[in-house]
Amino acid sequence: MIRVMPPQAPPRQVELEIDGVAVSVAEGSTILDACRQNAKDIPTLCFLTTLHPVNVCRVCVVEVEGSRVLVPSCARKVEPGMKVRSDSQRVRHSRKMVLEFLDSSVDLSTTPDVAAWKDEYGCDAERYGPAAPAHPEGGRDHAQTGHHEAPDPAYRATVAQPLKLDNSLYVRDYGKCILCYKCVEACGTDFQNSFAIAVAGRGFDARISTEFAVELPKSACVYCGNCIAVCPTGALMFKSEHDMRADGSWDEARQVETDTICPYCGVGCTLTLHVQDNEIVKVTSPFDQTVTRGNLCIKGRFGWKYVQNRRRDERVP
Repeated sequence: MIRVMPPQAPPRQVELEIDGVAVSVAEGSTILDACRQNAKDIPTLCFLTTLHPVNVCRVCVVEVEGSRVLVPSCARKVEPGMKVRSDSQRVRHSRKMVLEFLDSSVDLSTTPDVAAWKDEYGCDAERYGPAAPAHPEGGRDHAQTGHHEAPDPAYRATVAQPLKLDNSLYVRDYGKCILCYKCVEACGTDFQNSFAIAVAGRGFDARISTEFAVELPKSACVYCGNCIAVCPTGALMFKSEHDMRADGSWDEARQVETDTICPYCGVGCTLTLHVQDNEIVKVTSPFDQTVTRGNLCIKGRFGWKYVQNRRRDERVP
């Protein structure tokens, strides 16, 4: 006997007002959902649809009538009768200051969309003074010196960390880290449950670190690369991409993306191959793909070099 499931009732609709316009969205939606469904562009850095919101970057804040403070649109649920202002002067001023603070303390050069946001909000990070200086101990990480005294106030631990090249798969450049917690969430309870990385330190000394600041090969990392997939700034980056950026050959305008299925097992993960000059330069997975939700294992994420490591005389001209 075949049991037929009764059709589900459509979700209840919530009526609210966004920038003076009455809108209707499904119950349980966030303000960010409502804004995006109604063509309101809200910048985000720490938000990702596949991760639990942690509300740390604060660039998505909006003004809600009756609320004393600006609220993070990525986490605040819509309510009946709510009146939202997504582009008020107060909101724009807040976003401008957040972007300036970030731009004055970390390297945002590989963060998508930030340049356009800085232009839109009229940001000028230089008014906060010169960029943060290099690490005073010749590029050594404060967390790896073995000393526990207070850090030198002339620098901040996050930007002072040197480039970490301790494996052949990906690079950690925490001078670009904005402490958005995305990598921690992806490595933790949201997906991988490896707990290889976490936030260490407090205040200006806060930074992403492995346990006891050990090198990545000695940590609990399983090299799934899911932290790279969610990083919004390029602080975590494929070694292949990092090397190409360093020699000036990285050019996304010349890259083609092709979806295929991972050949290593029967799960059927979707791989997006990023190909430049007939060479695979990195592999990602779509966040809206129901099998992976953007996540892969070490084989799917990094096990593609065999495709192009053929003998030269066997290559197709």
